[in-house]
This record gives sequence, C-alpha cells and structure tokens, in this order.
Amino acid sequence: MRLRDVRPGDVDAYVRMRCDPAMMADLGGPLPREGMEEKVRRDVRSAEAGTQWIKMIVLDEARPAAVAGTVTLWSHSEDGERISEIGWMVLPEFQGRGVGKQAVRALLELAGADGRWGPVHAFPATANAPSNGICRSLGFRFLEERDVTFADRVLRTNHWVMDPRA
Repeated sequence: MRLRDVRPGDVDAYVRMRCDPAMMADLGGPLPREGMEEKVRRDVRSAEAGTQWIKMIVLDEARPAAVAGTVTLWSHSEDGERISEIGWMVLPEFQGRGVGKQAVRALLELAGADGRWGPVHAFPATANAPSNGICRSLGFRFLEERDVTFADRVLRTNHWVMDPRA
C-alpha cells in the first residue's frame, strides 16, 4: 500500500466515494455529483500547498490511478481552538481487508514525524463500527459522543484523539 497526493484525475474516485448512498450512509447521505470537479481542484491546491494532506490509497504500484479510497489530515478551528482532524473512506470492494487501518496508521506515522499537526482528532459516526474500531485499535482515546457538522449536515459521532508524536 502507498499513499499519494490527490490528483486532478481523481474525480471518478471522489464521485464513487462521495456520491454513493452506501458510502455516505454514515455521513448524512450522498453528496450531489455537481461540483466534484471543483472539489478535486480545491483539494489538489490544498495538497500542493501542504495545508492539508489529502492522500489517495494505492494498492497496486503498477496502477497508481486505481485507488482503494482516501485518507486526509487537515486543521480547522473548533470552539475557537485549532485542531487537527483525520478522516478516511474506503471503497466497498476494499472494505474489511485492513486497508483503512493501514492507511490511517501510515498517515499518522507521517504526521508524527512531521510534528506540526499535534494531537489528531477523529469523528466517526457512532454507528460506524469499522471506523470506530480503527480508532480503538490504533490507540486513539475516546473522549465523548458529540454532534458535528459535515457538508451542512449534523451527525452524531464519537470523538477520538491521539498524539502521533507520542
């Protein structure tokens, strides 16, 4: 497995992840297809600037355009405080094979070596057992259940945190 930066050609992967009802079930439902090209362009600019780490999960080095999903690390303001947050999505045909856990672990190792991200928070939906299992197995500490807003939708989540520098 290798992580690579998002590229302009990743629109189809974004559509498969973000516009599919099953993939988005724990995130309030599918997003509209319109705007995915612009979302990829924004993400490519952010990745190139280094303000966000938006990584595509590549399983076959000979086919870098074929991705299994994505794992992302970014910072934002939360209750007036700057926090770093990680999130991931794995396409259905790759789920249940440890791909998500391996990708999250790899990005956390990079974050720990980089040192600028500080403690990393994750907010998987309370009903998303696989993602909560990844948090638990990688050493995140459970803080609380809480509502978060994603794509103008309020979701009930578990709040996890870990310091990848530790």
